[in-house]
Amino acid sequence: MSYTGPDFDAPRPRRPRRGPLTVALAALVPGALLGWVVYEAVGGSGPGGGDRTASPAPASRASTLSSAPAAPASPGDDAKVSASPSARPDSSGPLRGKVVVVDPGHNPGNFRHPAEINRQVDIGTHSKECDTTGTSTNDGYSEARFTLDLAHRLRTLLERQGATVKLTHDDGAPSWGPCVDERARIGNTAHADAAISLHADGSAAGNRGFHVILPGSVHAGAADTRGIVGPSHDLGVRVAGNYLRETGEPPSNYLGEGTGLVTRTDLGGLNLSTVPKVFIECGNMRDSKDAALLTSGAWRQQAAQGISEGIVSFLRDS
Repeated sequence: MSYTGPDFDAPRPRRPRRGPLTVALAALVPGALLGWVVYEAVGGSGPGGGDRTASPAPASRASTLSSAPAAPASPGDDAKVSASPSARPDSSGPLRGKVVVVDPGHNPGNFRHPAEINRQVDIGTHSKECDTTGTSTNDGYSEARFTLDLAHRLRTLLERQGATVKLTHDDGAPSWGPCVDERARIGNTAHADAAISLHADGSAAGNRGFHVILPGSVHAGAADTRGIVGPSHDLGVRVAGNYLRETGEPPSNYLGEGTGLVTRTDLGGLNLSTVPKVFIECGNMRDSKDAALLTSGAWRQQAAQGISEGIVSFLRDS
């Protein structure tokens, strides 16, 4: 996902190694901050709204609106997952009656509709583009393909827990977008108990790791996040901790000061949400180590598992 866009605007499966990971993370992440994230995710109580605001990162890549994406890299087994129909929610599952909206960042068809996705929309604090094409690995595996595959995996896991899951777009419908304001509106209209937007970053090589983006307090125009800042923070902390545990992907080494958490007030998908919502940047597609994970179907299943466990933890306690 690009920080200049609206809402950012053959790899091998690898299992996490928990023992050595602890040592490696100690060199990357301040121990107290990492321990706090993991503690919160596995059962600690979320803080009551004292979010620390981080400045948006500088633009890390040029816009790709004017050109079609490169030939796609091997997607692992995303084609098989994408073709699988969604299962009905388990009526006896612990999340029975809960609604989760999953927002796959960008859309594979966006590059065919530059005029539509460049259209300005109001996000409360200012106007910005409807959407962007997103980023891709150096081998051409696009962020839009990654997020849609991850969304399918996540939907399956959550439905097994009894949740009703709605995607903001799916398998080419609509053929572009939706715009960032509409993505927020879908969650609001569904009265979602939790919403999450899935992304992968397009930062410089050497920048590694994931980060979860939390909504800051905004009250301007149509945007009023004051009622969701607290619960969204709780959701984000739980997603971050479970994602770290399941994937072994470290917290970002270039944003969030090692916590894996970043607060922003310039994203339409968060500003316009009236339900608890976070974004997750699952890794950096422009870094070779992260790209090897993001293009692995087996690893994407681990990523979906971690995100699912974070959402389940939040919904069980909310």
